[in-house]
Amino acid sequence: MLKKIKASQGLNIKASKYPLSPGHRACAGCGQMIAARTVAEALGPDVIIANATGCLEVTTTPYPESAWGMPWIHSLFENASAVASGILAALKQKGDKKTKVIAQAGDGGTFDIGIGLISGMWERGENILYICYDTEAYSNTGIQASGATPWAANTTTTPAGIGPTIDAIGSHQRKKDMIAIALAHGLPYVAQSTSGFTEDIARKVKKALAIQGPSYIQILTPCVPGWNIDPSQTIKTGKLAAQTGLYPLLEYENGQLTNVSKIPTPEPKVEEYLKLQGRFKHLFKDQKGKEQIEYIQKLANQNIAKYGLK
Repeated sequence: MLKKIKASQGLNIKASKYPLSPGHRACAGCGQMIAARTVAEALGPDVIIANATGCLEVTTTPYPESAWGMPWIHSLFENASAVASGILAALKQKGDKKTKVIAQAGDGGTFDIGIGLISGMWERGENILYICYDTEAYSNTGIQASGATPWAANTTTTPAGIGPTIDAIGSHQRKKDMIAIALAHGLPYVAQSTSGFTEDIARKVKKALAIQGPSYIQILTPCVPGWNIDPSQTIKTGKLAAQTGLYPLLEYENGQLTNVSKIPTPEPKVEEYLKLQGRFKHLFKDQKGKEQIEYIQKLANQNIAKYGLK
């Protein structure tokens, strides 16, 4: 799998045939790693990646090692988009029109910490593909809630259970609609997928690269410890997220919805999706939890109607 190449300094450096090599330190069954490797392979050659702090950075680049077989730079939590803008400016100065620039981050670095700099990059209309790996929490720092955390999810900062004044159901927030925020910036290409559909991810990455201007792809990536799922259930969980209508597969071009993946008939209920995840187990204990499941089903039904998924 690996071969040694002679570096100019006289050192032996191992080069992988994979753009994102096995041997990284991600959890078994990691949904983010499934998506990231699919993305890396779809990007092809002549690519530079600016990667924010987060699980993807920590698991693939523990000093002095790297699993990346392409030019890759680690930025801070908030500024992967700004670093990508700087890389693009340097390439323009050199007259390089061939090399593609990618910014990557998790939902914490996208929905929350980095949103201001992302907005600036989009406002400038720069030809950069931004990819968000959405684990719906700050997975790298202890599963704290982020702007992407869904209703009733148990996290370390939105714990479910009985408190002194309230019987907590988990998160009381609605997931931030980053797709709508991207569309509000007038991006020519905006898409959403999940780790359950790797061919869909690859197709959308290639399509984004073929479109001039800023693009945004958001990928739901089930987190084994954060979601408390069995490693063998990652793909199934990603599929059900889309098939229930909670996280539909979407494509927008120039602000128009051009493609959706229809849900199967009979459609899976959100209860089937939630049961796979320990972060929602508290909803299956009493009547209050049942009411929350019904509310989450209502959210899925709203998506089904909004995007015409049937």
